[in-house]
Amino acid sequence: MFFAISATWGPVDPTRAELPFIFGSSALQAGDRVMIMLFHDAVHMATKGTSAKIIPFGPPKRFDEVLAHANAKIFVCGPCVEARHISSDSIDKRITVGGMNDFHMASSQVDARVISF
Repeated sequence: MFFAISATWGPVDPTRAELPFIFGSSALQAGDRVMIMLFHDAVHMATKGTSAKIIPFGPPKRFDEVLAHANAKIFVCGPCVEARHISSDSIDKRITVGGMNDFHMASSQVDARVISF
């Protein structure tokens, strides 16, 4: 199965910011493929060093685990990054800058399930 995950929470709520990655990790452990698209305040998760500072209350951190997995791809919304005046140099090089077209393409796959956090 393939999961297209939309994330909108960032550092203001560390537990909600980490939920897409916790779900993604569970899907990857089950042998599924995952695409996470960071929108709105979740774009801050894509900046270098930020994920290390995000500590969820209760559940374990899974950001780095998902980012490093071969069956996972993380995108960050380019227009959201620009609106927040985040420089492209500060985006983690393992994360792809994209947009709604990328999320649409992922969610249109035959075996896709769309999850939103």
